[in-house]
Amino acid sequence: MNSLLESFQLKHLTIRNRILSTAHAPSFQENGHPRDRYRLYHEEKARGGVGLTMIGGSTNIAPDSPSVFGQLYAGDDSIIPWFQKLTHGVKSHGAAIMCQITHMGRRTAWDDGYWLPVQGPSVVRERAHRSTPKAMEIEDVDRIISNFAEAAIRCQQGGFDGIELLSHSHLLGQFLSPLINQRDDDYGGSLENRMRLTFRVLEAVREAVGSDFIVGMRITGDELTEGGLEADECIEIAQKLADTQQVDFLNILAGAPYDDLGLAGWVAPMGVPSAPHLNIAGAIRKTVDIPVFHAGGIADIATAKHAIQEGMVDLVGMTRAQMADPHLVRKLAEGKEDQIRPCVGLGYCVDRVNQGKQAVCGHNAATGREGSLPHIIEPSNEKKKVIVVGGGPAGLEAARVAAERGHDVVLFEAGDQLGGQLSLAAKGKTRRQIWGIADWLINEVGRLKVEIRTNVYAEASDIIAENPDYVIVATGGWPDLPNIAGQKFINSSWDILGGETRVEGKVLLYDEIGDHPATVCADLLAQNGCEVIIVTPDRAIAHDLGPTNSAVALRDLFAQNIQAECFYEMISVTEENQKKQVTLRHVLTGQIKIQLVDHVMIENGTKPMDMLYFDLKAQSKNMGQLDHQAILNADFPFMERNQDGDFFLARIGDAIASRNIHAAIYDAMRVCVTI
Repeated sequence: MNSLLESFQLKHLTIRNRILSTAHAPSFQENGHPRDRYRLYHEEKARGGVGLTMIGGSTNIAPDSPSVFGQLYAGDDSIIPWFQKLTHGVKSHGAAIMCQITHMGRRTAWDDGYWLPVQGPSVVRERAHRSTPKAMEIEDVDRIISNFAEAAIRCQQGGFDGIELLSHSHLLGQFLSPLINQRDDDYGGSLENRMRLTFRVLEAVREAVGSDFIVGMRITGDELTEGGLEADECIEIAQKLADTQQVDFLNILAGAPYDDLGLAGWVAPMGVPSAPHLNIAGAIRKTVDIPVFHAGGIADIATAKHAIQEGMVDLVGMTRAQMADPHLVRKLAEGKEDQIRPCVGLGYCVDRVNQGKQAVCGHNAATGREGSLPHIIEPSNEKKKVIVVGGGPAGLEAARVAAERGHDVVLFEAGDQLGGQLSLAAKGKTRRQIWGIADWLINEVGRLKVEIRTNVYAEASDIIAENPDYVIVATGGWPDLPNIAGQKFINSSWDILGGETRVEGKVLLYDEIGDHPATVCADLLAQNGCEVIIVTPDRAIAHDLGPTNSAVALRDLFAQNIQAECFYEMISVTEENQKKQVTLRHVLTGQIKIQLVDHVMIENGTKPMDMLYFDLKAQSKNMGQLDHQAILNADFPFMERNQDGDFFLARIGDAIASRNIHAAIYDAMRVCVTI
């Protein structure tokens, strides 16, 4: 039997397998409550076979611990009915369920929520959330201990199997860390003093919920930063916690998410090693006699299996892996491991939350939208002929969904391989894993017997000859070059990423968009030995990237001595003595600057390649139009407008407008899922 599928006994609780969804905040809360969207998100993982789902990442317990990334609030009784509905739903599918609770200390915002002073052991500012805390008084300590106990009772009344107290980087962990705790009273200095708050919270919580209720703690195994907690001291902390006999499990991770790169080391995007802290968790498990879990970025079955088989942990967190595919465990149990949609480390889920948006998976549009989109696509009652034009992520997902519906699907691709812009996005060294999206989609359309016709530049006559019922145009876009003087001296980022152009010397890369393409292009140029300067009209390069992706991408670029100029727009390019003279204008002051370089590259997004769509529009039943309200309601969106039309027509992805992978896949799913 696969070791991941073996059950595990935690006190009185039998957990059906060793795979855990660790606590996280997808920002689906409503007024601090886990209402229907939140519940359905976790129910889907339970339906998909997860052993234990830990909900409520960073659930706040007190009004001076305000939400900064869409957390739940367990500071009053209004949450209990919503807890009860959630736990009942998850348990009905056979999974165990627990809730994480915390006081965030300094790791929050001072200018949100109730505008109460941010709390902390000492007056030490955190860069990530930019708060300077108040040094807590003893009265604050006593009050927050009571808040923990009261919140624990609410979780117990809400029907959870247990709770997890969050220490790592939050208030309890801030007291533990010598980097942050500079107190000289009974709560600072020695390890015993720094652990005093943690011990008092445990005592109060255990007294409140009794001895049978499961209480665990998420702690750091090594802050991996100068002046912070080191591995030996973290092992000692774990041993002392186990010795209290008040803690039923420890959930280990590592790092110091006190700035963007620290957060990236903890919740790793592409460009960061996979499962980097597993050995740290394993070292603690060797020294304690209570179960050890690991919340540390394990995305693949092989690594998870290794962690269990080698006795490094008892339960393994595969959180983002189950955002990519909440049916991961079921597929594993059914011998369909090759059908698991992989987490490739896009980091889109984490970064959106940290930008104040709701979490979505970069390439699973149904995640977080379980109320309207299915993870398991049911077959249609009637088989139709569906033609998809374009083999990028939008077209591949459209073909996959239509084929899952049982339709006869033909996919035309002008090039000699599938994948579209993903082949460009995977260039450079930082984001190579992104090709995993294409790999999975290509494997799926193959498994579903989609007819693939590559090297076919499909025209309207080719499509009409197929006698289709539906035509999905997913032809993507072409690089959009700006209409400026000297355009002929400019190459697009695609020219470099696609290998059509090779350059050397000093290169100015102008980025109007602020997303991944420019950073990938700059990375590739630098690897090829170019001297690169990125120019942008934005206030920062990679402006639109979230904190984890931007930190890793910029780290890798600056390590290659790439230069940056912000607040400048490109006005013109001329050629002089085989050099390119670039005129730049400061967007705030109007100041003119001249750069003399060997080559000029630009990233300006794409413009739709929509000729085929417009050639087919007049012959379609719906004139290419979709009912937006029907799309939002997950209903059939094709409106019959033309009685003489022969087929329904839609265009998706960049064939409409320049966006991203998730938008392309989301378009494909909600257009095709009701065909």
